[in-house]
Amino acid sequence: MGLFALPDELEALRAAARRLAETEIASHAVDADRDATFPWASFEAYRDSGLVRAIYPEHLGGDGGGALAYAVLVEEVARVCGSSSLFVLISRLGVTPIVEHASDALAGAVVPRVAVGEWQASYCLSEPEAGSDVASMTTRAIRDGDHYVLDGRKSWITNAGISDVYTVFAKTDPAAGSRGISAFVVPRDTPGFTIGKLEHKMGMRGSPTGELVLEGAVVPADHLIGAEGQGFAYAMGALDTSRPIVGAQAVGLAQGALDAAARYVTQRRQFGRAIAEFQGLQFMLADMATQVEAARTLVYRACSMVDAGGPTVSKVSAMAKLFASDTAMRVTTDAVQVLGGAGYTTEFPVERMMRDAKVTQIYEGTNQIQRVVVGRRLLDEVTT
Repeated sequence: MGLFALPDELEALRAAARRLAETEIASHAVDADRDATFPWASFEAYRDSGLVRAIYPEHLGGDGGGALAYAVLVEEVARVCGSSSLFVLISRLGVTPIVEHASDALAGAVVPRVAVGEWQASYCLSEPEAGSDVASMTTRAIRDGDHYVLDGRKSWITNAGISDVYTVFAKTDPAAGSRGISAFVVPRDTPGFTIGKLEHKMGMRGSPTGELVLEGAVVPADHLIGAEGQGFAYAMGALDTSRPIVGAQAVGLAQGALDAAARYVTQRRQFGRAIAEFQGLQFMLADMATQVEAARTLVYRACSMVDAGGPTVSKVSAMAKLFASDTAMRVTTDAVQVLGGAGYTTEFPVERMMRDAKVTQIYEGTNQIQRVVVGRRLLDEVTT
């Protein structure tokens, strides 16, 4: 497969995803954002289309698509609705540690139901005092015979209250720092597990973000993912592979804003002609388009490396997330400017896309953390 040209099957996936997004998802985006409600009609259309299976392993009920397929799917949905792109992204992230490290029995009980859209999943790493500093988490998991008892709070959890199953990271050995973190599958109906406060957000308003409360939550011992003490490695590995997907989400938001701006300038007239004829706006659009294409290429490069299974993708994954999300913020802001006063109103989607784009610079590691990752990996390469 060439690095800069997608194979025919991925172009076919893009075409199918774009049709679905434009015909079944775009029409619900305004309501989901305005009312801060989960777009169930959009999710059900995605589930019923069969595209949900594209990004899960074949042996667990999926179609076997890799990171590039994942990126294309998220990008096309984000192009019309950022909130909906999160239900594509988060369930796959939620089960990544399960796919990669869980027992066959645990993976077989969970992943096939997510792969067909029967269940949704969440990834539960952050806490009120443990965001970028994951090792400082305080959620505990104590072994008690044939089960574990979990206590603590998780915050900023995407799909909180919507997901059916949650991958929860907790400390089984608090004295061991990051080496004392383990990972567990926690079903929504687990006694002692409840949904706490839901956040009121600037963007991605159709995707709930909230707090999980664990108060003596009991899960069977076989819900441990992999081995005790390996949760930090599992978490970081999942983020290495999903950060380019956040980049793809950012590219989709930027592309949607660019498309809206390009359409607008051909229709809006000032001084007796379409404003598309003014060179100043043409230059803005040219810069926006170039930035989007550069971001897309870096995202696809990172995804191709994930699919190739190289020894480490941390640096390029961080680069892709960093550059694409900064691009999305810049391009969506410029799109609002291109539309002028109209861009500042909810009559056009660019203000929503600008609000949605902001969080791509924050979640799955702030862009400041991405720069730390890139800098450290770069220096490691120089000194080895």
